[in-house]
Amino acid sequence: DVIAKAKAANMPNDNIERTIKKAAGEVGDKDYKELTYEGYGVAGSAVIVTTLTDNNNRTAGDVRAIMSKHGGSLGMTGCVSYMFDHKGLIVVERTAALSEDEVTELAIEAGADDVVTEEDAFEIYTSVAAFSEARKFLEEKGLTFLQAELTMLPQSKITLAPDKLETFLKMLDKLEENDDVQNIYHNVELPEEEEED
Repeated sequence: DVIAKAKAANMPNDNIERTIKKAAGEVGDKDYKELTYEGYGVAGSAVIVTTLTDNNNRTAGDVRAIMSKHGGSLGMTGCVSYMFDHKGLIVVERTAALSEDEVTELAIEAGADDVVTEEDAFEIYTSVAAFSEARKFLEEKGLTFLQAELTMLPQSKITLAPDKLETFLKMLDKLEENDDVQNIYHNVELPEEEEED
């Protein structure tokens, strides 16, 4: 599934192999762990950060410092995750050759829960358990993915005032710049041009 996500993001094969080796502990003698941090951004926004690290203390300190500097705080495990649904997400580019009915029919056959039609893409949602099989099935049917990953979807989104939103976006940028950070999930409504993150 991770390889499919990397290929959908056009990551070179060398990078994919190096990342797999890093995660498997084959690069050097470092032991990498996947850790998840939960907390609050500015104005009580909910944030979940997943990391891959060889030094828990460094990563926890970095995430805590970034969040604190931008008006947020790190919380206990479970403090915000209850506000999110863990889902599989497969995004297929919307083309003239692909009708909404065709995609919906294939998604149902694949065992998906829902299909959302956007302006330029179809978003197919699955349960975590059904994700791998659904992705494989749709790939075999010839669909090309813009994105294929397990994700955390907020059950509802909040809108921040412009100054708070600016602070929140700065925090996201700083978290994304951190080498240990893999994914960031949040419940803030972002302006259209920021939605790509």
